[in-house]
Amino acid sequence: MLNIFRDTFQVMSPVSGNVVNLNDVSDRMFSEGIVGRGIAIDPTDDIIKSPIDGRLKLIFNTNHAFVVTSKKGIELLVHIGIDTIELNGDGFKRLVEEGEFVKVGDPVIKIDRQKIVDKGYELITPVVITNLDYIKDVIFTKNTCVLGSKNFIMTYKVK
Repeated sequence: MLNIFRDTFQVMSPVSGNVVNLNDVSDRMFSEGIVGRGIAIDPTDDIIKSPIDGRLKLIFNTNHAFVVTSKKGIELLVHIGIDTIELNGDGFKRLVEEGEFVKVGDPVIKIDRQKIVDKGYELITPVVITNLDYIKDVIFTKNTCVLGSKNFIMTYKVK
């Protein structure tokens, strides 16, 4: 039987929370699509999980962001909060190491939500495909809230 969906993939939400259109994110690198195409989540949980199966290509030294690369070569950036790089890792705890293979739902970063918010930072978490040359037909969820690792936030096809 021919599988017409074999080049269609879902990106799961890395955290439970409210869906935010990327255009509405206060950081123009995300809102203007400079980093890539995606969607954002305003998290209600403290554990940020892998949204796809793949290898952790990069975890920033400050643990505020990571990149997972799928077997098809798609690079997905999960950026926890806006301007949170300024915290120098305070409020972020790495749970796995760079280079490891992760599956959807595997915990990657634990955050101290209250500490980050108390320091005046937004926790809006953009989830962005950074290498757009490899994809087509990106469709974003219509949900207003999602459960981490249970609901998809975008679907894409590879070229």
